[in-house]
Amino acid sequence: MRRSDREITDMSSIRSIIDSCKVVRLAIVGDGAPYIVPLNFGYAYNESRFTLYFHCADKGKKLDMIRKNPLVCFEMDTDHELTTAESACGYGYNYSSVIGTGLVRILENGEERKAGLKILMKHQTGREFDFTDGQIQNVTVCSIDVAELTAKQRKSL
Repeated sequence: MRRSDREITDMSSIRSIIDSCKVVRLAIVGDGAPYIVPLNFGYAYNESRFTLYFHCADKGKKLDMIRKNPLVCFEMDTDHELTTAESACGYGYNYSSVIGTGLVRILENGEERKAGLKILMKHQTGREFDFTDGQIQNVTVCSIDVAELTAKQRKSL
């Protein structure tokens, strides 16, 4: 990371950033060109490992590309605030962000899909939900096993 003064390595601080994000941008390469898509997500943190969960329709460009190449990159950000100054060069922008890589797995098992949806909805709403077998059959649920993760923050002094 070029700006090591902005790097965040404390896991509780990283989790706090992720907790405040509701959208992850998923970057995929499958047809020779990158493709990026914003998604709602949830996450689990176990034994120092992050797993992200998202859901989507059963068909489409995103799934076609993931099936060809499950290696993805993702980004999420929060705490946006413009900082002003007298001159243009003095302006800046405060933020907190997380960037990572990982492998997408399309969850086939009904119980895994149900668990992933529960995690996603808890993150998005703060509420616990349950799902019927019929509901989970009509959606594709994916997990991202996070391999690398970095976090960065810029705040005004």
